Amino acid sequence: MNQDKVKAVQQTTVTLLKKIKEEDLTTKDVEDLRAVLRFHEHRYYIQSDPLISDFEYDSLYKGLEALEAEAPDLIVPDSPTQRVAKGLTKDFPNVPHLVPMLSLDNSYDSDDLVDFDRKARELTRLSEIEYCVEPKFDGASISLVYEGDHLERGATRGDGVHGDDITPNIKQIRTIPLSARFSEYGLQTVEIRGEVLINKNNFKKFNEGLAEAGLAPLANPRNAAAGTLRIKDPVEVRRRNLETFVYHVSYYVLDNGRQMTDDSKDIDLTNSPSSVNSHLSSHSGTLEMLWDLGFRSPSKEMKVLKGIQAVIDYCNEFEIKRDDLPYEIDGMVIKVNDFELQDKMGMTTHHPRWAMAFKFKARQATSKLLRIEYQVGRTGNIGPVAKIEPVHIGGVMVGSVSLFNEDVIREKDVRIGDTVLVERAGDVIPYIVKPLVELRDGTEQPIVFPKCCPSCGDEIVRLPDEAAWRCVNISCPAQVLERLMHFASKDAMDIRGLGAANIEKFYKLGLLTSIPQVYQIDFDAIGKMEGFGEKSITNLQTAISNSKKQPLHRLIYALGIRFVGETMAKVLAHAVNHLSELKDFDEEKLKTLEDVGPKVASSIVLFFNNDDNLKMLEELEALGLQLRNEKKDGPAGGTDGSLHGQTFLFTGTLLKLKRSEAEEMVEKNGGKIVSGVSSKLNYLVVGEEAGSKLEKAKKIANIRILSEDQFLQMIG
Repeated sequence: MNQDKVKAVQQTTVTLLKKIKEEDLTTKDVEDLRAVLRFHEHRYYIQSDPLISDFEYDSLYKGLEALEAEAPDLIVPDSPTQRVAKGLTKDFPNVPHLVPMLSLDNSYDSDDLVDFDRKARELTRLSEIEYCVEPKFDGASISLVYEGDHLERGATRGDGVHGDDITPNIKQIRTIPLSARFSEYGLQTVEIRGEVLINKNNFKKFNEGLAEAGLAPLANPRNAAAGTLRIKDPVEVRRRNLETFVYHVSYYVLDNGRQMTDDSKDIDLTNSPSSVNSHLSSHSGTLEMLWDLGFRSPSKEMKVLKGIQAVIDYCNEFEIKRDDLPYEIDGMVIKVNDFELQDKMGMTTHHPRWAMAFKFKARQATSKLLRIEYQVGRTGNIGPVAKIEPVHIGGVMVGSVSLFNEDVIREKDVRIGDTVLVERAGDVIPYIVKPLVELRDGTEQPIVFPKCCPSCGDEIVRLPDEAAWRCVNISCPAQVLERLMHFASKDAMDIRGLGAANIEKFYKLGLLTSIPQVYQIDFDAIGKMEGFGEKSITNLQTAISNSKKQPLHRLIYALGIRFVGETMAKVLAHAVNHLSELKDFDEEKLKTLEDVGPKVASSIVLFFNNDDNLKMLEELEALGLQLRNEKKDGPAGGTDGSLHGQTFLFTGTLLKLKRSEAEEMVEKNGGKIVSGVSSKLNYLVVGEEAGSKLEKAKKIANIRILSEDQFLQMIG
């Protein structure tokens, strides 16, 4: 379709959305609604390049659905409401699903759940219904077929009837068992539905890796998961650390040959094992069975509830903690729990009558890009920030959006004046998914990246193999401020009372212009400033004084050396007796240390070869800071600690200790902190509201799970 036609369809879309908002749709709009829905389905499922948000698509779909309900004679066989959207490609073999993968009816309003419950009670002739409520994972849908306890096939959703066979890629996902003991439940063949995800932490790390390599970051976890499944190289698929939740058994064949599908769940189980009777009579039972078989099902997140008000309350409760989850969800799925009742209620051509998706507040919206501002980070990175017309996304008003670097601007061809699709996913900074080029009218202006630093005016440079432009002036005011804020931050020197606002205020007055000056602040001058009483000054003095006692690894992290995070800072601290020794480490020697690669080694050498940096370290030591590694000859550096050779990981909220304190206790006693759950982990210490790490650890035999109290007892 050429650009003029695309622009025309998009303009029709805008008109229809306006009519829906104003409740002004008429039967004359039916054909336009069908046309734009078919267009947007193609953009979403085939091209993976949507031009509207999920909320806007759902609004159009419901608008068409309402008109067809009002005038049934207008319904035609090829209406989007009468079939599943297409989604097949030519890149992978095409395979049929054992049972069609239908969509779910959905809503953003709890009143619709009340109506759903009313219809369910009418169809089943019951006064109250038991529902199973679980998260609606925001990923890529898949179908898995197991034959004789072994994974036979994995496929994408496709058009709902057929999907793309992606079995080699499916086998790279560690949360999908290659075999499972279905035969113990009397099952010979099973088809399971699930969702492939990238958790927020892995997604962030992967994007950081792309940025370091000078590549554009991936748009969001959902698109990243869907795109990864279609990669031809299974090794690359494995590298992206996909995860899967399975949430539905759509088809099975018992050992005795009897079959069950979504259309017929009331088969005779009289002669089947008792485990089949208990697990295959309800949806919650199948989730528990899948969990017991080694799958990651939402059996721990689900709730079985009676009555629709309890369902609504649980949905609202889950929406509040949505951002705290390690993975993205965009709503909750409500299913009638009893399979016999599901069978009574039946299906439409589009969705089952016994299930509904309750969508949370939209995470995407369209807005206008007004201008670009440039921010300078503590390492001199020049970060472009798009200022857009403020718009509500996921309950938050968004007016600023990161554009990452010049390459992203060029690759996405973002221009000032563009209408842009903006997304906010969890605690991730809002970003522009893409400009809607079809809506351009010729007034849009290309973005011209600056040649000089917006803070100090020095010429900026772009180093080989890097995506970012940088200001290399170490005295650049913006960089100085950012370095000071990082130095005083909680995970660095933890100087409470010296937050961003105070640092900025002191800097403007000339009271704080370098890191050593933190320990030479003129408190008499501060005492004359508005808002600083005797108590606040005393507290700040105490915090600054206490920071001098921070261990060496904290100081190394606080210095803000590129690519040196908290874990790397500990590696460097344990490698020396005194920080000054690092100036004698060349890149080859540094690369012998754990997890130190070429980029990290080069950055460390660059820092310690700088005379100004060495002079600063001498000043800090003279001011009383700890540059000697007191733990070098203790348990952390030797082999006599009580935890020597043992690995630990903490998850959830600890009540008696800070996370940093607990980790320090482990290292002080010769143990090691690891970053994730794997067979290399010995102990997982669990606090309140532990998440996916706990569930993953339960499935690895050699990991011992401890409470905070048990951990404290262990270390005495």
